[in-house]
Order: sequence, then C-alpha cells, then structure tokens
Amino acid sequence: MLGSADLIAFVPTRDTAKARQFYEGTLGLEFISADSFALVFNAHGTTLRVANVSQVKGFRPAPFTIVGWQVTNVGDTVGDLVRKGVGFERFPGMDQDAQGVWQSPSGAKVAWFKDPDGNILSITQP
Repeated sequence: MLGSADLIAFVPTRDTAKARQFYEGTLGLEFISADSFALVFNAHGTTLRVANVSQVKGFRPAPFTIVGWQVTNVGDTVGDLVRKGVGFERFPGMDQDAQGVWQSPSGAKVAWFKDPDGNILSITQP
C-alpha cells in the first residue's frame, strides 16, 4: 500500500532559526518553505519536515539515530562536516576510528553527529 508512496521524514526542533541554518547552511539541504508548524527541506528527493516542537513541554531528543544519509565516502563527508563545525559523537563500547567512524559487522561505515537540538543523525557508507 505505501510501498509506492513518497516518504516524508520528520525531525523535531525547539529553535527553527538554528535548525534552518544547520539543515540548509551546514548540511546543504534545499530549503522549500516554512510555517509555524515546520521547516520543509528537499533531502535529495525526500521531504524532510523539521517540526517545531517549541511548545512541547519536557521535550527531549531521542537517544538514538533518527535520520541518516547514505554517502559515497564516509571519511570525506566527515571531513567536510568537521570543516563546517560539526562534531562527531563517540559511544562507549563502539570501536570507532580517529574520525569517529565505526565499521559494522556487514562492513558498512557509520558516523554520528547531532543537530542543534541534540537529535542524533548519521552518515553511512555501505
């Protein structure tokens, strides 16, 4: 039923101005529109709605990855993002290299970073 429908991804934010700067300026997503409910971006053909949760009392970001991107070269992408001021996360028990990249049992290379709200995002090289 939904297998042929376009996916819309959602990420929460408490500060739409900071979120817009990050998703548009830092990550390079195409800004589409904004209203009081969300910022809308084109993420390479997938709609990303950065939902305004500033009125949600007690909001806390999820302690796990909520959105990720598949990239051709994780090391190059990490380098590009670091140059833009993005810091990469380290997790206890994960054997991550100097850039913070972890190699999964399947061989995929994964690195994690946070947006201004503390949401955990990832990049993966299959």
